[in-house]
Amino acid sequence: MSQTILSIVMFILTLALCPLLPGIVNRVKARCAGRTGQPLLQKYYDLGKLVRKDVVYSTTATWIFRACPVAVLGGALAAALTPFGRGGALVSFQGDFLIWAGALTLARLFMILAALDAGSAFTGMGASREAWFAVLAEPAIFLAMAALAVISHQFSMTGFFLALTPETTSRHFMALLFAALALFVVSLAENARIPVDDPTTHLELTMIHEAMILDHSGPDLAIIEYGAALKLWVMASLAVGAAVPVDIGSWWLDAGCFLVGLFVFAVLLGIVESVMARLKLNRVPQFLVGAAVLAAISVILVARSA
Repeated sequence: MSQTILSIVMFILTLALCPLLPGIVNRVKARCAGRTGQPLLQKYYDLGKLVRKDVVYSTTATWIFRACPVAVLGGALAAALTPFGRGGALVSFQGDFLIWAGALTLARLFMILAALDAGSAFTGMGASREAWFAVLAEPAIFLAMAALAVISHQFSMTGFFLALTPETTSRHFMALLFAALALFVVSLAENARIPVDDPTTHLELTMIHEAMILDHSGPDLAIIEYGAALKLWVMASLAVGAAVPVDIGSWWLDAGCFLVGLFVFAVLLGIVESVMARLKLNRVPQFLVGAAVLAAISVILVARSA
């Protein structure tokens, strides 16, 4: 199978399976708590129910609020061009990781503006926290990307992962491990997971992501929720790609191992959320700075072995 066809297949699987990751996380959390938990396909049911509902807009909302779901989904789709495993990306060029980060930033910007546009004190409070934590998370992402760029001698995301041969992986094992840990920690913040945020809370004083989407409803909320699931898949793919650079030689075995790695990521995420409590807001910056330190250690290790 050609590289292009494999990339198309992985992209389609991404769009179809991304709502499954939150279901795995919730099921693991339920099992750790001794409960049966929701069905694995609960996110699909929720999205279908939201699509059938009506949309209600605030009287203070402008076109920014209505454009938010489209911007969120568009940013997530653009970021989903990330190479998944050995498949490579549908669109790849030098410096494409900057476009990847910019797409996610644009989606976040519209969410923040829409939260302010709604005219609610709670949504504005969530927007300010989202902007604050995003600034702290971005250095870790770019430092991890820098480590991958130095290891692979490439400046495209496809080049990052295609260059991770068994020899390269064994040589830079610790650097890749620290980069993967940094991306895992950042994934918790970027996807509003514990210990940074709690996606199941409805206590206004502690909400971040949920506070920003309080005024969204119906199909608009379904689009935002789907975009969040797609973003979780994308962030997980980066961590898995750095931690488990599988190169068996067969495209379907490589793709299968990559999908298994994503599901293992969801299981680990569920375990983390089961054994940890939500951090105080003044502790979150320290948590994110720790992720940047992990990524910086990765860069240092790569520089020393070069």
